[in-house]
Amino acid sequence: QVQLVESGGGSVQAGGSLRLSCVASGNTRSGHYCVGWFRQAPGKEREGVAFVYTGDGNTAYGDSVRGRFTISQDNNVANTVYLEMSSLKPEDTAMYYCAAARARSRWCGMYQYEYNFWGQGTQVTVSS
Repeated sequence: QVQLVESGGGSVQAGGSLRLSCVASGNTRSGHYCVGWFRQAPGKEREGVAFVYTGDGNTAYGDSVRGRFTISQDNNVANTVYLEMSSLKPEDTAMYYCAAARARSRWCGMYQYEYNFWGQGTQVTVSS
């Protein structure tokens, strides 16, 4: 089992930046994982945002955030993944969830069913 804890959400004005953190604990030593972020706004489906393969740092991004968000692993703190969000827009407002799964390849998927470990979520609110 892997436990995920998110932090770093909050409220920011449009054009601002936030950094989310996801710390994994538990059985994380067995192989490489895909770790990333989904988000869900009220009345909308959960959307894949950004993902990283822990083996070599290969990343994948959703179309709506590519070029504005950056996902990365912490080279100094094990089992920690960050989501740097810049040029935030009101439409980025959502609950952001960290998710993880044992990796099948270095190409991480972006669908919910591909991930079996989930955090509780952290709220991001962007005002205009």
